[in-house]
Amino acid sequence: MDLFEDDDPTPGETGGGNAPALSVSEISGAVKRVIEGEFGRVRVRGEIGRVALPRSGHVYFDLKDDRAVLAAICWKTQAARLSQAPEEGLEVIATGRLTTFPGQSKYQLIVEELEPAGEGALMAMLEKRRRALAEEGLFDAARKRPLPFLPRVIGVVTSPSGAVIRDILHRLRDRFPSHVLIWPVAVQGKACAPEVAAGIRGFNALPADGPIPRPDLLIVARGGGSLEDLWGFNEEIVVRAAAESTIPLISAVGHETDTTLIDFAADRRAPTPTAAAEMAVPVRRDLATGLQQAGLRMNQAMGQRQDRLAQRLVDLARALGRPQTLTEAARQRLDFRGNALEPALRNLVLRRRDQLGGLRLTPVMLRRQTNAARAALDNLTRHLRGAGALADSRRRDRLTALAERLENGRARVLADKRRETAQARAQLAPLGARLSDAFGRDLTRRRDALLRLDRMRVSLGYPQTLARGFAVIRDAKGAVLTSATVAAESPRLLIEMSDGSLTARPDTEPQGSLF
Repeated sequence: MDLFEDDDPTPGETGGGNAPALSVSEISGAVKRVIEGEFGRVRVRGEIGRVALPRSGHVYFDLKDDRAVLAAICWKTQAARLSQAPEEGLEVIATGRLTTFPGQSKYQLIVEELEPAGEGALMAMLEKRRRALAEEGLFDAARKRPLPFLPRVIGVVTSPSGAVIRDILHRLRDRFPSHVLIWPVAVQGKACAPEVAAGIRGFNALPADGPIPRPDLLIVARGGGSLEDLWGFNEEIVVRAAAESTIPLISAVGHETDTTLIDFAADRRAPTPTAAAEMAVPVRRDLATGLQQAGLRMNQAMGQRQDRLAQRLVDLARALGRPQTLTEAARQRLDFRGNALEPALRNLVLRRRDQLGGLRLTPVMLRRQTNAARAALDNLTRHLRGAGALADSRRRDRLTALAERLENGRARVLADKRRETAQARAQLAPLGARLSDAFGRDLTRRRDALLRLDRMRVSLGYPQTLARGFAVIRDAKGAVLTSATVAAESPRLLIEMSDGSLTARPDTEPQGSLF
């Protein structure tokens, strides 16, 4: 189709001398109208080449194949809404409209939507992004934190209306009921990645002593789906939020065969959301059993320790011996010397008497010598008595000091044993109180369950049926009758109603009824 209708050149004219002369702007406008009219909205598949991001916020890039290059531009307002950011080397399908740029005499594609060209392109882009994030160290094992053994509060980032949150809550109630905070997010589509990242960062921003309790563990969960459905969890903003989380995080996105980039950045990966709940908390019944066994072992260990300490005290007391045995030898020596003292004095007097008898003494000399001998004897007696008393006093003091040392040692041993027993009893008292509370709660729960079962038994029992106007018919032997023929053959019938029983006799010839 011609853009302009030219007059046929007349003979003799060369070069179309009669054709109107157009300005550059006119010819550019005409070309623009033709291109925009013929290609109002197109979808172009190609590989992204050069990407330019000026400060204006617009995005300039090239779409190319093996034979041609098409310039593309995405305005700032539309670039923020793209589901896929332009990346060099990525094969995409761009949707938009063709137009021209008169300032450079070229045509270009105004991009309104950008999407990867098939699953192969998605996988290639995913692998490229995974390598880039791994090189930054976001997936290093040293960054991963251990999960808390028994989290007090669990934060779940997922959709509040799906089956995933119900499965998680159901499994937590079965294993160990915990306080759960839900951060509602979109788990698919354009809003998925920013909302999930905001949920992770929002939980981490909660103060430890604020009105909303700060979670001890986070679970990011979603059910299974295609690669496109799970793509929000492969976005860089989500991966970085998971890696920066100071709260331990479990990734439970998709089924066991599904893998997303958040799985590499999380502290633990769960194959399913239900498995994430099992990783988060232990089984309360197992903990109660372990606590009971630990209490039994502790009681046994305390009893054995007390027995060992008592036996140790008995052994120490046996090794010390009786205090009386330490003074027996000294008392025996004292008795022996006391018995020997009187004969020695008697022999000395006899010898002195014999010596006196052999001397010729005048009464004056005899009296003087007798006085001198008496004085010497008195001195010797005083000396002997003083020496004996001093020796006895010293021995008595030593024995008293030894007895005090023995008594103090025994008192210290007894005091140490009492102190250890008091400490063990103080440590055991809280555990006993907790065990008693747990036993009381379990007994109350079982009593409530038994009452519910009893009410169900009463409501479902046949006495309630009798109260609604029914009756039970038995034969003479008490067997329940369910057939009119059999009832007619019984000589006597027992009819049981809600307020009592009565007897009756059937007709001899039943006519469809017994009475």
